[in-house]
Amino acid sequence: MDHVGVLALFDRDMREGARPDSPGARVERVDKVVRQVGTEHGWNGVIWSDLDESNAEAAIAEQMRYFGELGREFEWKLYGHDKPEDLGKRLRAAGFVAQPEETLMIAELGDLALDAQPPEGVRLLPVTDRAGVDLVADVHEQAFGTDSTRMRHQLLAQLTGDEDNVVAVVALAGDVPVSAARMELVPGTRFAGLWGGGTIDSWRRRGIYRALVAHRARVAAERGYRYVQVDATSQSRPVLARLGFEPLTTTTPYVYG
Repeated sequence: MDHVGVLALFDRDMREGARPDSPGARVERVDKVVRQVGTEHGWNGVIWSDLDESNAEAAIAEQMRYFGELGREFEWKLYGHDKPEDLGKRLRAAGFVAQPEETLMIAELGDLALDAQPPEGVRLLPVTDRAGVDLVADVHEQAFGTDSTRMRHQLLAQLTGDEDNVVAVVALAGDVPVSAARMELVPGTRFAGLWGGGTIDSWRRRGIYRALVAHRARVAAERGYRYVQVDATSQSRPVLARLGFEPLTTTTPYVYG
């Protein structure tokens, strides 16, 4: 893979050219910053910026003012190659709180092994309605130990909206949900984004996460996408590397509000 070329393509398709991720959200391009303004329960934040030492602090202050007037907590999604090089330090100085760093990993679908199946006794159920969304959200709360309210509202809005741009799946052991994941598809781009992939403790290390990645990648390939991308944690990175994903840069959410 041409890392430099693919990363530049990712920046153009998914960041500078970003589209709203759910109904009711909008993307704004103002003064070398691309931001999403979501609904009350949606994602709000900075997706892309083209800054340098001369304008970074003014841009940070403007986003703080803008989202503050809306009464919204927001996130500045910082990538390891973003400029200026000390942008993370500037965000922390302004009061942003850094969340755990993840690795942007990308794979070309033609290079992936997509034959992984769930272990015996586990089946994959497509999520299409509120009951399925509740299963996904419940699994994520158990797997990650975090509140899933925002994800629950956003996923339901995506599934019930006019655009067919999200795929969600839950893994069931009998009738018990043990893992869940989703994929966002952005029309007109070459990237499908894999999100979630949470498995409850007692069912980890059995190949379910691998099967969920393969399932979503097969769907992305069928729909004509060339690449799949993941913001990988340290736990998922080795599995993704074995599947054929390559690390391109880091990504760190900086939260304010």
